[in-house]
Amino acid sequence: MKAAVLHEVGGIPRYEDFPDPVAGDDEVVIDVKAVAVENVDKRIAAGTHYASQQYTAQLPAIPAFDGIGALPDGTLVGFGNPRRPYGALAEKTVVPKGAYMPIAEGIDPAIATVLGTAITGMSIKTAAGFVPGETVLVQGATGVAGRLAVKVARLLGAGRIIATGRDDDQLREVQSLGADEVINTAVPDEALAQAYLDAKGDGYDVVLDYLWGRPTEILLRSLVPETFAFPKPTRLIQIGESAGAGLVLAAESLRTSGVEIYGAAKGLDPQTMHEVYGQVVTWAQSGELTFDVVKVPLSDIETAWQRTDLRGRRLVVVP
Repeated sequence: MKAAVLHEVGGIPRYEDFPDPVAGDDEVVIDVKAVAVENVDKRIAAGTHYASQQYTAQLPAIPAFDGIGALPDGTLVGFGNPRRPYGALAEKTVVPKGAYMPIAEGIDPAIATVLGTAITGMSIKTAAGFVPGETVLVQGATGVAGRLAVKVARLLGAGRIIATGRDDDQLREVQSLGADEVINTAVPDEALAQAYLDAKGDGYDVVLDYLWGRPTEILLRSLVPETFAFPKPTRLIQIGESAGAGLVLAAESLRTSGVEIYGAAKGLDPQTMHEVYGQVVTWAQSGELTFDVVKVPLSDIETAWQRTDLRGRRLVVVP
């Protein structure tokens, strides 16, 4: 079969022949239909992700660990956990029986690869207990997940949505998706702190944070009140770290600000995951929630892997 094959950590996958997978006991071969290439896949291949060793210990190997495919009986499924060195970026892969779930009818396989990304936006409800009418700040709204979070917040009934990013053109696009106000974080610290203050109105109820690092450190500092008045709670959901893996958190940023910090997995269990995924699927089927993807053939993986022009669109490889 043809596959995207990684020969060395830090290398670029190459389109070439690879032995067909053979199912062992309690395994099934999947005919791959679509695979989203995400930053985590590239970081694992580059050796910069904490799970890199797990996936690159045996080389050559095929990158990516989930996708959309068909079972031997033709049932379309979302799958995960391929047996290494097999990954998702190939014509076929092999996974344990049960490591897949059916895809709803009427969903394009390429779109199905991105449905899970919208679930991070749903964390305003599952982790932070969002109620309609509240103000939502999306930190890092120009990426794929951030744009979807803006759309999800609007569908859930946010009263105001403020979005941040580093590119004015992309921030204008985010406004067209439903953000009421935008903040460019590529400004000096004091100017950014003032921008957060100017945009917050009577307070940020929920913050979806895909950035962490410098912008979030400045945000938290800006939320420290200047008086002893009882602060309005701000529930911050930590999701990503595209602006940095750490920050300096001053004691007063928690002690008097009303800030509460949660991880994105707070409130999630199998039943809740089923419910929020079902809501995302319903929105996708009705056309209320749209997904921007760029489809490329598997044969173009070397060029596609190095693309930097996606601007909030998800790269989806179709074997």
